Amino acid sequence: MTTTYGTIPTTGPPNLEYISRAKQRIKAGLGTRRPWKAMLNFRSLKVPGGGAAEALSRVAVNVSYFRMNYAMVALLILFLSLLWHPISLIVFLLLMAAWLFLYFLRDEPLVLLGHLVDDRLVLVAMAVLTVALLLLTDATVNILVAVAVAVVVVVAHAAFRRTEDLFLGEEEEAAAAALAGAA
Repeated sequence: MTTTYGTIPTTGPPNLEYISRAKQRIKAGLGTRRPWKAMLNFRSLKVPGGGAAEALSRVAVNVSYFRMNYAMVALLILFLSLLWHPISLIVFLLLMAAWLFLYFLRDEPLVLLGHLVDDRLVLVAMAVLTVALLLLTDATVNILVAVAVAVVVVVAHAAFRRTEDLFLGEEEEAAAAALAGAA
């Protein structure tokens, strides 16, 4: 009979490894968002001079560019609106766990039934699921007001935030070109 008494384990307990991996994924996942300095640069705010067409173009580019930041802002507004509704807050916190694992902290693309799922589809599906499940609680007015406020905040920022100083990738350039062609 062999004994391992007095030996030092080479690997930590499985729970600690999982927590360590989760911390790394949180840091890496939140690292994919755009810098808050770039988003909140007050020198980059300007009224669109080209009217509605320029405002729509800015909204398309900025929403594509700052997608994760805008999702975080909207979820924060929703969270703050639920502070006085404990059941809704519990549901929201459970949904936040789903948000973390399905949207914010994924390392590889989501594959469902053998098909690759686009990040935008995950974002929309999670947003609809969040609002729908929260509406089943008794905080309907708070949720609708919070969603309206979040939409106004995001669209206002996206319309007033200039896009000339952004480093656009292929996805943002395609969104801007598609909207420019439609206008």
